Amino acid sequence: MNTNRSIEFFDQQFQQQALGADRALNPFELAAIPHVYGRVLDYGCGMGNLAFAAAERGCTVLALDASVTAITHIQQRAARDALPVCGAVADLRDYELDEDFDTVVSIGLLMFFDCPTAFSALSKLQSRVREGGVAVINVLVEGTTFLDMFDGDKHCLFSRAEMTARFAGWNILHAEFSDFDAPGGTKKAFATVIARKPCAIHAALS
Repeated sequence: MNTNRSIEFFDQQFQQQALGADRALNPFELAAIPHVYGRVLDYGCGMGNLAFAAAERGCTVLALDASVTAITHIQQRAARDALPVCGAVADLRDYELDEDFDTVVSIGLLMFFDCPTAFSALSKLQSRVREGGVAVINVLVEGTTFLDMFDGDKHCLFSRAEMTARFAGWNILHAEFSDFDAPGGTKKAFATVIARKPCAIHAALS
């Protein structure tokens, strides 16, 4: 499945979710929300459940996704509920951020890019976390056997050591692997890293 087909697939999923008005946080979002604060970027926000949970905790949120359905839902809900969530449609493969954030969240997105694009996007996200701020990154990893949505040349299954290695020098607040059953007796294997960016003075002294 190429990236455009991925967008089409999730757009259809989001249309169904909008009809059901499901606002429950998934397990990765539940793990993230205690660490979310200040100015937040939700990069690949889907229907915005985490973005709105963060806004209800007093955060201001920029929510980005390639799905027009998801962003339209977020914009309507933000206006209706008077919550500080700004939703925008964006091609996140090469989106250029122009501000820094206290918290950057990307859950279940980067594996839909080819590996060079995924690694570049991760580096950009890390660069936009303010000193002392937090990054929450979740991806599929090697060991995943549910591959119907993935083309090995166009999608990136991270190695199990990849995420923590790419946060070398950060303070790892939480790191785990999670396996979930998938159709046909297969499984989805995820890695989640929640890390705090060091302040320059602390990094210089360490």
